Amino acid sequence: MHLANRTAIVTGGTKGIGLAIARALVAAGVNVSISARSEDEVEQTAAELNKFGSGRCVGFVCDVRDEAQVKSFFANTLHALGGLDILINNAGIGIFASVESTSGDDFRAVIETNLCGVFYCCHEAIPLMKQRGGGYIINISSLAGANAHPNMAAYNASKFGLNGFSEALMQEVRHDRIKVSYIMPGSVNTEFGGDEPSAEKSWQLQPEDIARVVMDLLQYPDRPLASRIEIRPSRPPKR
Repeated sequence: MHLANRTAIVTGGTKGIGLAIARALVAAGVNVSISARSEDEVEQTAAELNKFGSGRCVGFVCDVRDEAQVKSFFANTLHALGGLDILINNAGIGIFASVESTSGDDFRAVIETNLCGVFYCCHEAIPLMKQRGGGYIINISSLAGANAHPNMAAYNASKFGLNGFSEALMQEVRHDRIKVSYIMPGSVNTEFGGDEPSAEKSWQLQPEDIARVVMDLLQYPDRPLASRIEIRPSRPPKR
């Protein structure tokens, strides 16, 4: 895909992986719409990204768990940028506890953010991409979508579900010239799950590593499709 002057949405685009992806897209000349739940974060990040590259950045408040907010986010993006070519479903949360100690509200929050939110965004994006003659949807999943762990049941369920959703969607829309890929990172040195980035975790993947995978996928030749990407630290601590 030729990227200059294309339009992209990046959910959860104000920090971590989402911010790295948005920055790489803007640097490549893509016009980007980012979302997050904090108005201050959205405004500050969009302003910073508009100083960064040749692409334009706009931002809107959106909790992807709320279908009405997602519809408004896409409508605002369409009004501001005129169309949609690329969707990066990055917004996600992790609540890590045993099943016994996980509340129903916490379980629903994880599923509704990591899985329902992706559905809502794809539902809005597909007709817009069809109008443009095609597009690319990239879902940020996790190795936890293929490897279950104790105290991660809610997160595992959301990412196992996201992987299955992505596989089915890929088969539904490929003849509309819409590509679908999902990326499954291992440990990434971000604020996710209450952690803080640190030099001690420099062995972990960096957000920029995932952004590079996204950019490589977008610029891959049209005929082949790398539908599932696993990426993990090359040298984790020895056990």
